[in-house]
Amino acid sequence: MIVEERMRTFINSLDTGNTPFLEELEKEALESEVPVIRREMQSFIKTLLAVQKPEHILEVGTAVGFSTLLMCEYGPENLKITTIENYEKRIPLAKENFRRAGREDQITFLEGDAGEILKELTGSFDLIFMDAAKGQYIHWLEDVLRLLKPGGILLSDNVLQEGELVQSHYLVERRNRTIYKRMREYLYALKHDPRLLTSILPLGDGAALSVKKDNASRREVRPERTAEM
Repeated sequence: MIVEERMRTFINSLDTGNTPFLEELEKEALESEVPVIRREMQSFIKTLLAVQKPEHILEVGTAVGFSTLLMCEYGPENLKITTIENYEKRIPLAKENFRRAGREDQITFLEGDAGEILKELTGSFDLIFMDAAKGQYIHWLEDVLRLLKPGGILLSDNVLQEGELVQSHYLVERRNRTIYKRMREYLYALKHDPRLLTSILPLGDGAALSVKKDNASRREVRPERTAEM
C-alpha cells in the first residue's frame, strides 16, 4: 500500500461522488471485477480537467468506459475523446455504456492493439491518459509524445505497482519482474527526457503527471542503471 489505508479511507470519505449514472457504472464494474480508476484518481482527474480545460483527450485503455465517461462528464462541453481498447470482451460493454450515457458523438472508439494504433494515429491532444498494459508504457512513449501538444499533459496511472517498484529486484516475484523492470525504465524516461517535466505522485496505485515542454528537442534517454539490492 503506497498511502496508509486509514489516510486513504479518510480522504475518500470526503469525496462528494459522481453523477448517479457514473456511480452505478462503477458499482457494476467492481461487481464484475473490472478494474476502474480509484476514487482518489477520479478526484484528481476532475480537478485536472477543471484547471486544464482540454478540448482533445487521448485515452489508452478504455476497459468498460468508466474513465472515458468520467472525463466526458467533468470536462468542458466541447471536449472530444479518442479512446483505445484491445480486450475483445470489454469492447461491446464500453460501446453499450457510451450509448447508455448518450456520449457516442463525443467519443471516438478505436479497437485493437494500442501499439499499432498509436503508430498510425495522427492529430494532437491536450491530455493523454495512459491506463492500459503497464509493461507497454515504455514502448508507447515516443508515439504518445508525438501526439501530445506542447504544453499538453501526459497522465500515467498505476505506475508504482502497489509500492512493489521500491522493492529489491530479488524480492519481486519472477512472473512480475518484466513489468517491474519496464515500469522503472518508464519512470526514469519520464523524469530524464528533456521534453518533459514530470512529477511522480503516491496517488492511488501511483501516478505520473508529465507536461510536454515547448520547443524541447529530443535526445536519447539512457536506460536506468539500478544497483541490485
